[in-house]
Amino acid sequence: MKLGLKNNEVIIVPYDKEWKEEFNKTKTEIIQHTNLKPNQIEHIGSTSIEGIRAKPILDILIGVDSLTTLDKPFFKDLRNAGFYKLQVERPNEIVCAKFTDETFETKTHFIHIVELENEKWNQMLFFRDYLNNNQDVKEQYENLKESFFSTDLKGINSYTDYKEQFVQSVFEQMKSK
Repeated sequence: MKLGLKNNEVIIVPYDKEWKEEFNKTKTEIIQHTNLKPNQIEHIGSTSIEGIRAKPILDILIGVDSLTTLDKPFFKDLRNAGFYKLQVERPNEIVCAKFTDETFETKTHFIHIVELENEKWNQMLFFRDYLNNNQDVKEQYENLKESFFSTDLKGINSYTDYKEQFVQSVFEQMKSK
């Protein structure tokens, strides 16, 4: 199993069952270095959706009571587990990453810190579970991701924007449940 993407790089690779094992190993490391509980750490993103191609980067969801109360010791604990806080601006979310080495060129893991049981937490888990339980929707998502490479678009922001309408349509399914 090879994880890692350089800055702004977009590739997708075949599903690898070792992604789940890597998540479990990383979750254990995070728990050992922080005071987070197992129920606060979830595997999300395409590497958590069985059988589909994905970017070779592991996405981890961490739920906390409040983003505003996170302090320097919390981020120091994450750094001891290998994760660095990124200067990414997202509403109601803090992003951290793990890198292959000290050059900080290739990211292997992302942590998305959100408020536990809040809307963003629920949406990310619903998306993962909905795709894992709906083969036709899972295939539509994989086909959409693969079709990105037949466009003239480049870069991670374009890739994310390209998928956004589909992601929002899945979130709409959550509202109807």
